Amino acid sequence: MSIVYLVAFLFGLTAKQCSSEMIEDSSQSLMERMQTGKTSFIYFGHHVNPTIELFMEQLEMSADALEDYGISVVKVNCSKDPIANYCTGEKLMTKAHLFRGSEVLRSFDIDTVFDVNAIVSHVLFTVLYNEVRYIHTPAEMLRAENAAKQNSDIVVGHIPVLGLPEHRALMEAAFVYGTKYQFVQTTGSLVLKHMGAIDSSSSQARLWFLHCKGVSRQSDPCPSIPMRKPLETINIHTFLQLMEAPLVTEAEVDPSEVDVFHIHLSVPVLYLFSQPQTQHLDRATAQTLALQLRGEVGVVLIHRESPHVKTPLKYNAAYRLPQEDVKYFTLNSADEVMKLFKEEHLQEHKIEEGDEEHWSDLDILDDEVSESVYRDRDHMPDLESVTELTSDTFQTTVTQNDITVVLFFFKWDAVCMAFIQSYIEVADALEGMSGVELAAVDCGEWTDICSDQNVTSSPTVMIYRPMSAAQLYTGMLGTKSLHRFILLSLVSSPCHLSSSAEVMSFLEGDLYSKHVYLSTVRVLGLFSSKQDTGVTTFEEAARLLRGETIIGLFAHKEAEQWLEGLSVNLPALLVSRGPGVPYDIYSIPSSSPTDHVSLIKQVELDHFPELTVENLPWYLEDGKPLLLLFIGKEDSTESSKSLAEIKRPLSSGQLDSFLPCWIHLGRTPVGRSILEKYLGFVPPLPALVISKLRTGGEVFLFPPERPLKANNILQWIHNVENRQEQPAGLIPDGKWSPPVPFFDFLAIMDQEAPTYAAQRGPKMKNGVREGNSEQKPNQKQTPHPSPNPQAPRQHSEL
Repeated sequence: MSIVYLVAFLFGLTAKQCSSEMIEDSSQSLMERMQTGKTSFIYFGHHVNPTIELFMEQLEMSADALEDYGISVVKVNCSKDPIANYCTGEKLMTKAHLFRGSEVLRSFDIDTVFDVNAIVSHVLFTVLYNEVRYIHTPAEMLRAENAAKQNSDIVVGHIPVLGLPEHRALMEAAFVYGTKYQFVQTTGSLVLKHMGAIDSSSSQARLWFLHCKGVSRQSDPCPSIPMRKPLETINIHTFLQLMEAPLVTEAEVDPSEVDVFHIHLSVPVLYLFSQPQTQHLDRATAQTLALQLRGEVGVVLIHRESPHVKTPLKYNAAYRLPQEDVKYFTLNSADEVMKLFKEEHLQEHKIEEGDEEHWSDLDILDDEVSESVYRDRDHMPDLESVTELTSDTFQTTVTQNDITVVLFFFKWDAVCMAFIQSYIEVADALEGMSGVELAAVDCGEWTDICSDQNVTSSPTVMIYRPMSAAQLYTGMLGTKSLHRFILLSLVSSPCHLSSSAEVMSFLEGDLYSKHVYLSTVRVLGLFSSKQDTGVTTFEEAARLLRGETIIGLFAHKEAEQWLEGLSVNLPALLVSRGPGVPYDIYSIPSSSPTDHVSLIKQVELDHFPELTVENLPWYLEDGKPLLLLFIGKEDSTESSKSLAEIKRPLSSGQLDSFLPCWIHLGRTPVGRSILEKYLGFVPPLPALVISKLRTGGEVFLFPPERPLKANNILQWIHNVENRQEQPAGLIPDGKWSPPVPFFDFLAIMDQEAPTYAAQRGPKMKNGVREGNSEQKPNQKQTPHPSPNPQAPRQHSEL
């Protein structure tokens, strides 16, 4: 690499030290520039608003820095020279482009290249794309190490946030030393753990040197040396020079006369004196200390038998700090050396550490999702499998497929960026499926679309079908939930059945088996004929639940046969939970589609559910105390017996005042944490508890020494209800306060303006909030199943 680049790398010439300026090209000069094949960073723009003005200032300052690397910074005034393809379009003014000749290497949002450091780091990273490997996982790191063994050493940089000075320093080092070392860049914490970092969650930029060139066997690891100083240009240069230095330098003169290049690099030097009779042991000690101090301290072994060594025999070691004289001392153990230089290092960086401690709380943001997304904010996931919609393509796209799934998101929103990866995974899984397309709209750019579609929160997922109203996805923001919802959306809702044979197929036969992998529950509406006034309402409810539940409709005179011997009349709702399981039958009241939706959602819930993260909110809505069984292995004899014992009183209606449920700690590991929060410890499994979430938060534990038998369980429940049992624990207060006081903006507001909150609060009159005089109607109680487990359970109106 040219000496010019090295000088620029070391001294970081600024705009005040150079006279170069940003170039303004006309269409003619731009064409000539592209024909040269040189690299240029070009911004095309019209008028200048305040935001663009700030960017232009930074762009002009970057011209001097990038000139040192042979890269020109150019601006084109589109008002004077409207360049085709670049001076038109919605994204004009928000993009800057890196060209090599006439080829665009990469386009950047101007909020990504927000200052000089960001511009230089991103431009160099793009230019060095083939020289700097970007890795995400330890497996990729191991492949890079194996490829480098016997060939080259590796420089690994962990850059939590791209575009900051640390990123620029690493890229400038890669530009200068890229032909000598293999540079690797990572932003994730997984590689940080692989490199042996103690605090893998830290947002501090770090650098390691891996000595792979001298490793001859593939099975041997590359020795790794961390750089313990801040990731700055001069520190990287010094560190790389030290990695090339001999591990131990041997001399035959006094320490004050030894000239090693560590001194010229302002690096401390440790001198150890060797005796002829212990020379082998002294050399081994020196090498051991040198390995531990490599990159921070140079080690020199002085042979005392030389006549040029005049140091008194009472000293066996010495050290020299930058710009100081040699200090002699008597060394008793290797630990003393480590302690010595650790204290010197702490003293040297005392002020820096004070600043770091002051700002350490900033590593803990209000939300862990926000923190992780902020750190990777420059890494927009690859949307190749997702169609990005604009104002011109939105309407066409959502009307040409059987189902079009659209994600509305903001790039700056943490939850959006966390969910978008799951969305891409769903798109990849459904790639090639006929009639289904996954698309996305960036509401930050296409505000008109999001406004027209009444998108009021983000992220929002909508399902579009031709000739139908858009459907809002209300499930969990995860790959599995969204994937299942889309597949269920492909099932007709309701599925119109024309005979009893088709009904049987829908409940237990071929129609059932076709979609059993999505859900084992089937909900069937039974009506006497298609002319029944409730059919239209039921069909509308089924459309509202499309993607959530598999619903059938049997409007036929034979529907009466499915209610023979029961006191329930048509119209009715039949719920099947799989072959061999007795059906549940409910009356359908004359009400609105939304009431039907609520009814269907309630009746399809299991009577003795396994609680999971996904279904927990649905079951908590009932508000009943939980009779909760924690099991470790579902197939164990004891767990099976415990489940059966709870089912016995359940079938007889003796547990109607509770929600009997269970958690499998293997499938839902968070259950162990819940149990520990409840009780303060994890009792022997299976463990049965009563959790009164809505009434005081008391938790009662079934005595572990008593057998989990139905009679014992009922007696224990009776004792709990009559206050004859003492709580084993209390559910902790679930308040979610800010983790760092600095971020408690409401508290700061109260300090600055103590009466502001009171002024803005709702006014009360006679204990009633003004402007909200409507009274919420009381909820009706829902009857529970019949005690006969052999026959279909009957229910009156819900």
